[in-house]
Amino acid sequence: MSTLTTANSALSLQITSLYPVPQSIQGYSTDDAFATDDVEPGEFMMGVDGKLSGGYVPYPTKLTITLQADSASNAIFDNWLAAQAAAKEVYFANGTIMLSGTGDTYVFTQGGLSSASPMPSAKKTLQPRKFVITFESCSKAPI
Repeated sequence: MSTLTTANSALSLQITSLYPVPQSIQGYSTDDAFATDDVEPGEFMMGVDGKLSGGYVPYPTKLTITLQADSASNAIFDNWLAAQAAAKEVYFANGTIMLSGTGDTYVFTQGGLSSASPMPSAKKTLQPRKFVITFESCSKAPI
């Protein structure tokens, strides 16, 4: 039986205009490797008569990736940020996360770099850097 460690997980990103071949992301932060924000797949409202109405609404998925200051994968994000600035265009990415502990794979499509730490914070030691990618969709791959 597998354990729930994140150490045997794998995350790869394909930035279509920059890295057409998926790049393996490595050098995660000690306590934060990657995480998604909660999503809101429905909108609900209560009428004055107490009847609840609701409907499905499309939603983006934000993926936060936290890397140690000395991670070689920081260069991927630095290059992504610099290429967009030079081209004055948004470069989109696709990603895959494999979690060996649960046997699950998640596929992320059409994501843009929506937040980035341009450098590590300098404290006693250089601090981890965070990058947020906002994806059009995230789906669990069938087993």
